[in-house]
Amino acid sequence: MTRPDTILPPEADSIVISVNPKAGSRSSQSRVERLVELLDQQRFQVETFTDLDRVGERANQLHDQRRLRALVAVGGDGTAAELVNRTQDGLPLTLLPSGNENLLARYLNIGKSPEDICRTIAAGHLLRIDAGKANGRIFLLMIGCGFDAEVVRRVHSRRTGHIRSRDYFKPILESIRSYRYPELRLSWEEGQSPEESQSPEESQSPEKPTAEPLTSEEVVRWLFAFNLPCYGGGMQFAPQADGTDGLLDFCAFRRGSLLAGMRYAAAVFLRRHHRLADCTVARVRRLRITADEEVPYQLDGDPGGVLPVDVETVPQRLTMVVPGTGD
Repeated sequence: MTRPDTILPPEADSIVISVNPKAGSRSSQSRVERLVELLDQQRFQVETFTDLDRVGERANQLHDQRRLRALVAVGGDGTAAELVNRTQDGLPLTLLPSGNENLLARYLNIGKSPEDICRTIAAGHLLRIDAGKANGRIFLLMIGCGFDAEVVRRVHSRRTGHIRSRDYFKPILESIRSYRYPELRLSWEEGQSPEESQSPEESQSPEKPTAEPLTSEEVVRWLFAFNLPCYGGGMQFAPQADGTDGLLDFCAFRRGSLLAGMRYAAAVFLRRHHRLADCTVARVRRLRITADEEVPYQLDGDPGGVLPVDVETVPQRLTMVVPGTGD
């Protein structure tokens, strides 16, 4: 990950904190209160909101006035993505992790304690990274189509509060019994060919040639596309994904069955899936996914909608307030 090289000006002294009442445990409120106390001690101007419309309006206003030091997303990856979709390009965002998955915070080395977040905000180091866009909606980490998106759909259809890992058990079992693995038609262009991006080790080689633009099509049963190398459970579908290269890394599997899924999962854990004959990996700027029936997709672990979906990269869309190199 590229390290920050920009620092917020001292006159940016206002902070907006967005609290998602559904994300995080009961301890979240006390952590927010502690963060506000610490920021007050640093003489920052702090405002806290639970209404997302008000959060976006106030953060954008302060950003236009060049007074915003950070918009703090209290929650998980879905909360952060929701705020990015409501705020302007270039607006500084940081995280107080409290959701079920905090993959973005982990990737950016953002700590979990109020003391960590206060130090990060006070130092004011900025990092610009890419985002993805699916049917016009910004996502931060990844898009998934197929079985995993069906599980996400089932989990969120029953959501009443904070989602815990155990909330996935029943939807997973239900999806195993009922999911039919419909065909997903995938087309992509203007990226590196599958052969050139199969090996994470090869992707780091300075001798690697520049690929010509391409247009390809394929029928698959599972599809994941990544802006960052982040997925729940420690699975690394695209460990070479780079949030600063202006590309998305996708991983697609062609066989549709529970047995095939178990085989793919084992290969992913061993980081050998890119060698499978029925796996395609590629780097792309744009891709389109369609199906003949209603197939869900998920964005950053939240329901995104149903196919078709047009996906593209949005270079340097995110401005994150992150720990400095010495933190």
